[in-house]
Amino acid sequence: MKVSLPSLREMKRESRPIVMITAYDHPSGRIVDRAGVDLVLVGDSAANVVLGHSSTVPATMDEMTMLTAAVSRGVERALVIGDLPFMSYQVSDGEAVANAGRLIKDGGADVVKLEGAGPSLERVQALVAAGIGVMGHIGLTPQTATALGGHKAQGREAEAARRLFMDAIALERAGCFAMVLEAVPAPVATIISGRLEIPTIGIGSGPGTDGQVLVLHDMLGIRAGDGPEPRFVKRYAEIGEQMGAAVAAYADEVRSHAYPAEEHTYSIPEPELDAFEQAVDAGSIDDNTLADW
Repeated sequence: MKVSLPSLREMKRESRPIVMITAYDHPSGRIVDRAGVDLVLVGDSAANVVLGHSSTVPATMDEMTMLTAAVSRGVERALVIGDLPFMSYQVSDGEAVANAGRLIKDGGADVVKLEGAGPSLERVQALVAAGIGVMGHIGLTPQTATALGGHKAQGREAEAARRLFMDAIALERAGCFAMVLEAVPAPVATIISGRLEIPTIGIGSGPGTDGQVLVLHDMLGIRAGDGPEPRFVKRYAEIGEQMGAAVAAYADEVRSHAYPAEEHTYSIPEPELDAFEQAVDAGSIDDNTLADW
């Protein structure tokens, strides 16, 4: 059965943990959906995870729509969440609704996600009024990480934690159906989750949230760079190493003529091959023939 917004609320009420994965392409969407995850986020983290940028900021609506469509075509059961990229919703309610509509109509998303509270509260209200489900995102918000002092935990002082709490309440009241809490101290995230009626999805925010999310590439060890990983990442496989070893083995076999072997090739009936070779040898395939072709 397809995951729905009411079913997520029911999971929170029954204290059943919600599983969310961030993925960016059709095969990944198909794999994680068949593995039984509840939510698939097509995150703007695609900018730095798969598109080679140093942050999420360069992600465009065209890119996010294309990636969301690819993932959506592979997902049957999970709820697909399209991430609104930087400056796709900040300017006005109208732009926010139009861009969210693209992720749903063209990208096949079920709902959308946006970052922050404050000015974003009006955007949430406008989107919900247009019939679009919205997931909130507070704590470390990568689109505005520079203003937050970098990629570091948020809410580690009493006043900062209080602001996060108030932002969470405000986003719930604005109409969000769920909320990501990123890099929030575990006790703070637990208190916020306990006060909200909507589910919370944690990333680096401890076990007291209603669900957890990791980026597929992080948990599988598929990384383009060699920089440090966030402390909340747990590796469940080393697919990156396996990929590198497989490509190296392929390169060795090509260079040693071990690949392709006979079982990797297609045949032609002997009479047809003889006729082809005779045509070539007889000169019936020449410049004039090619010109007519």
